[in-house]
Amino acid sequence: MDEMKNNAVPLHKQITEWLQEQIETGVFKANEKLPSENDLSEQFEVSRVTVRRALQTLENEKVIYRCQGVGSFVNDNRAHNPLMELKDFMEEVTNSGFSAESRVVSYEQKHADKEIADMLNIKEEAMIVEIDRVRLGDGEPIAYDQTWMPVFYGQLIDGHDLQKRSIYQILESEYEIPVLKGCYRIEAVNATPEQATHLNLQENDALMKITRITFTIGDKPIYYQRRYLRSDKLVYEFQVHRDQEASQNEIIDVSASVLARS
Repeated sequence: MDEMKNNAVPLHKQITEWLQEQIETGVFKANEKLPSENDLSEQFEVSRVTVRRALQTLENEKVIYRCQGVGSFVNDNRAHNPLMELKDFMEEVTNSGFSAESRVVSYEQKHADKEIADMLNIKEEAMIVEIDRVRLGDGEPIAYDQTWMPVFYGQLIDGHDLQKRSIYQILESEYEIPVLKGCYRIEAVNATPEQATHLNLQENDALMKITRITFTIGDKPIYYQRRYLRSDKLVYEFQVHRDQEASQNEIIDVSASVLARS
């Protein structure tokens, strides 16, 4: 390790370059756990602060991802997003370093059936707006969304550029309607012929289905949505505690899928 210390290149950068080379040559493969901070510190005879700085660089460059209390892992070219913070699709994709846009498949007013009416807390047969969109990351289809809105909110969206802007952005910036919370349900499904066509998949390919209701002030539903995600394109990450008194050592890290493979 003396030659590292005699090298003009900072130690943390040398460790970053060494890890990068190990990953590129296949020594560490996608989703494989890297040596711990302690192990790297001993191997290179440097402080954990130096190792942590090297790992932070790789994380910033999306070469690795880190799970608190578990370790660092080689990225598999899917984007990793925290699920415990309410974000719209544009925010998720943009924060992951991709260019986000949408392709509107249909926008129409219709009468709510019982299921949609129950979800939006409105009367059956009340007027609603349905918006179907293909969501893109760097031009590649990532998700297919079906969104139902009470007609009041849906009419506010009409005429706005849904290709480049999200419903959240339009409501909050143009009409000062805050988006406060969302209720999620996540399950695995198989692609229907329609979904497969929109997402460049084969019928019955695996998808992640996220059903959610988004609320504004007074617990008023803004929209009910079904999102069908390509499970090879997106990774959601979240942490949960065993109970309210759980210590940091009791944090559970969970990963699920969420964004774009090159």
